[in-house]
Amino acid sequence: MAMTVRLPEELDAKLEAIARARHISKHAVLIEAAERFSATESKTSRVLAAIDEIGDRYAETITRLEDA
Repeated sequence: MAMTVRLPEELDAKLEAIARARHISKHAVLIEAAERFSATESKTSRVLAAIDEIGDRYAETITRLEDA
């Protein structure tokens, strides 16, 4: 899918430096960054869902421990 991205000059310069240092295109840098961000967000969502499930499952036990 084609997409135009407008970046602030400072960020564009940083991407250019990273791309140059790694001998890849800015496009490749952006793809890698998007993949990493997506993976991180997915993990965060799964962790938060697990915490909610644990909280629901052990709510009574947690309450008893608070009163101990």
